[in-house]
Amino acid sequence: MAGIGKRMRPHTLTIPKPLIPLAGKPIVERIINILIESLDREIDEIAFVIGDFSEEIQQRVADLGNKFNIKTSIYRQSSPLGTAHAVLAAEPSLKGEVIVAFADTLFFSQFNLKNIDADGIIWTCEVPNPKDYGVVKLDDDGCVTEFFEKPTNFISNKAIIGLYYFRNAEILKKSLFKLIENDQKVNGEYQLTDALQYMIENGYKIKAQNVDEWLDCGNKNATLIAHKRILERYPDESKVNESVKCKNAIIVPPCYIEEDVILENSIVGPFVSIGKDCIISHSIITNSIIQNNVKLSNVNIDNSMIGKYVDYNDSYDELNIGDYSEMNK
Repeated sequence: MAGIGKRMRPHTLTIPKPLIPLAGKPIVERIINILIESLDREIDEIAFVIGDFSEEIQQRVADLGNKFNIKTSIYRQSSPLGTAHAVLAAEPSLKGEVIVAFADTLFFSQFNLKNIDADGIIWTCEVPNPKDYGVVKLDDDGCVTEFFEKPTNFISNKAIIGLYYFRNAEILKKSLFKLIENDQKVNGEYQLTDALQYMIENGYKIKAQNVDEWLDCGNKNATLIAHKRILERYPDESKVNESVKCKNAIIVPPCYIEEDVILENSIVGPFVSIGKDCIISHSIITNSIIQNNVKLSNVNIDNSMIGKYVDYNDSYDELNIGDYSEMNK
């Protein structure tokens, strides 16, 4: 989770993308939850690879790992030199069985790692538009033979989702070191898929397995789709705090609304999350994420993301506003 999240600006100007909340939980916390619930074995350690984050953000990341009572390690990627370089930054934790998960992708599946007849697994999702993704080419046994980034001609519809398993992390480390030793870069970065190609070329088997559902959180629209699916998949997380005050207001479920929120002469929902200490008046809000300490009045919005400490009074169909913004008509 070391990237700067350019595609999620302005929200990533103040926090890293994986800490953006979806129905009250940061994206990266949801990834950890999914892995804990879906794997057929316990997790011994969580290693976070972060960028040049503030001390406050580092502490929030550490607290996330400790929340699960699992050993937590934090590593810093000194320069933005690609996914392979980021994984190698966590070298002390690359021991035994390892799962590598990119922190802006959600997935739903059951992961059975028993009796795996391969050295690694790359999880994929079948997509209708493979030219927009990195994809894998497979042989007749389901083993990966090559990786292709956004192919113009059809190679495969199995898109790489950013989730990998390695039976022996030492093999992965050797490939990562080999990649950097040969200075093999793509657009100035070391890519994890190139390290996996080294493994394949040296006789190691990597198989592809499909997940049931994949939700990208790479940009605003994709994140809002993921937020909607979470509220659909987990109805128990559709909660309205008992301290919420409604004055001539209607809440259309599913919604997630935190404490000390005031709704006045408004309609909220479906698929809306509202953080604590917000005031919403004379507004209609659907399919949106609103963070803490926001004041909205006279708005009619859909498919919108609004950061913390925003004061907004105007009328637009769709908003994308970062933290600490004030706009009044």
